[in-house]
Amino acid sequence: MKSAAKEKRIARQRRHLRVRKKIKGTAERPRIAVFRSLNHIYGQVIDDATGKTLLSVSSLGQGLKGNVEAAKTVGKILAERALKANIKQVVFDRNGYLYHGRIKAFAESAREVGLIF
Repeated sequence: MKSAAKEKRIARQRRHLRVRKKIKGTAERPRIAVFRSLNHIYGQVIDDATGKTLLSVSSLGQGLKGNVEAAKTVGKILAERALKANIKQVVFDRNGYLYHGRIKAFAESAREVGLIF
């Protein structure tokens, strides 16, 4: 029998594959990928055409925990760095997570700074 945690992880992976079939990051419009662990939240700006990570931010080096406030802060920092690197439009990859809580806080704070997605 499968445990509940394993079923939950498999469901997220299925959602992730479904989302990634549709989302591609380009040089003009890179992809923001979000990963959340139990303790931290991470964000990357990725150009899928070349397979390069353009920039990344996490709550790990900021001295923050992985709560909603940390997600807002990390989203804001990522958006500011992206705008500084002349990236204004992006596509948002929620990585199979539901658009709720920390993921939603991350996305909304990035939008507030000026990223378009």
